[in-house]
Amino acid sequence: MKQTTSTFIYTKVQSTLCRSLIAASVSLATIASTPALAEVQKASLSGTVLVDSWRQDDAIWKEKIIPAFNKHYPNIKVTYRSPEGLTAFQDDLNTNLANGKAGDLIACRPFDGSLALFKQGHLSDITEMPGMENFPSFALSPWQTDSGAQTFCLPMASVIHGFFYNKKVFKELDLSVPKTTAEFNHVLNMIKNNGQYVPLAMGTNDKWEAGTMGFQNIGPNYWKGEDGRLGLINGTERFNSPQYKQVFQELANWGRFLGQGYQTRKYADSIELFKTGKAAIYPAGSWDISTFSGQLDFGVFPPPVENRGDECYFSDHTDIGMGLNTKAEYNPAAKALLEWMTTAEYAELLTNAIPGFFSLSNHFFEVENPIAKEMMAWRNECDSTIRSSAQILSRGKTSFEAQIDQTSVAVLNGTMTPEQAAELVQSGLDEWYVPQREAKVASLICQE
Repeated sequence: MKQTTSTFIYTKVQSTLCRSLIAASVSLATIASTPALAEVQKASLSGTVLVDSWRQDDAIWKEKIIPAFNKHYPNIKVTYRSPEGLTAFQDDLNTNLANGKAGDLIACRPFDGSLALFKQGHLSDITEMPGMENFPSFALSPWQTDSGAQTFCLPMASVIHGFFYNKKVFKELDLSVPKTTAEFNHVLNMIKNNGQYVPLAMGTNDKWEAGTMGFQNIGPNYWKGEDGRLGLINGTERFNSPQYKQVFQELANWGRFLGQGYQTRKYADSIELFKTGKAAIYPAGSWDISTFSGQLDFGVFPPPVENRGDECYFSDHTDIGMGLNTKAEYNPAAKALLEWMTTAEYAELLTNAIPGFFSLSNHFFEVENPIAKEMMAWRNECDSTIRSSAQILSRGKTSFEAQIDQTSVAVLNGTMTPEQAAELVQSGLDEWYVPQREAKVASLICQE
């Protein structure tokens, strides 16, 4: 009996002691994970981080983004590096990767370009990095392997396509913002007939301008956004179908509204035309909001639909991400910056510091710029998609994206018909892309 009682008492004391020790351990763990201690740990972390990007946002990083980061990590020195010219980035990056001088963090274009860097061993797998849960699957997919198993860049921002218009010109000529393609062409005719302004500020010297702000801007309303884009990838749709010829036909109509000498007009020239009030409408990407803000009073409208009441689609393109150079995997300062870029603080800062670049995270915040806010609101009215050339289809020797740029220019210049353009791009896909080649065979069989 005494033995039993003694054992019971000992067991009870032991149990109480264990519970006390466990409770103490939990309390210590809780204290260790408190925000205050976390901030102390951040403050003690030191090091340097070099960020490489094609975006010439040096001033914004220096004045806004880096100071915000340094509030948490005061002993980490961040340097942002961008090339003088937009097209110089990839060449500079390739050289710097080869000689070990590339940034600790590297800006990532969506899909194949960054995927190639990952396969070459230049970008780290960040699938399990803390904060990645803040991004939805559609935002992650441009920077994942085809299987979706590995993520190699942090999603940063998307850009939206549409049209900017000069409010002063529209008021002077008593023009209404067009909703349909017929209304759009009517507005262009009215501006042209007036003779004071170039109706559309776009040129064909820089081919990407015609493909990106022309074809990829208005196209989604014709091929029905994601349904059409994925149809090309799956081989259930063909590029020489009527909807793609219609896009080229609309571009062909633009030719007479671009003004004298548009064939030699560069992207910078188009910007200058609209900025100085000499052009009425600018086929736009939201990345140019900052370019015109404070320069003139302008509004924005989405790509017109064929008929009022039609479902609308627009390009909300996943444009830029950020990857961790594999040579920086053991740089805690670089990892700290990349993890901070997953936060709500950074998402809001990015969106409002660079109007027209819309965070891809799940965080909610107020968009300050009125034009950016209006463009983002299109997500509530229309279905969004990404550029049809971005995923998979440009992997062939004949680049789908390059062909769209070239044919868009040719159609605008009147050197190729819409039908010829569609057939040429389709033949480029047939050369190498099996789902399209098989679709061609199936279509021929069905015609017999």
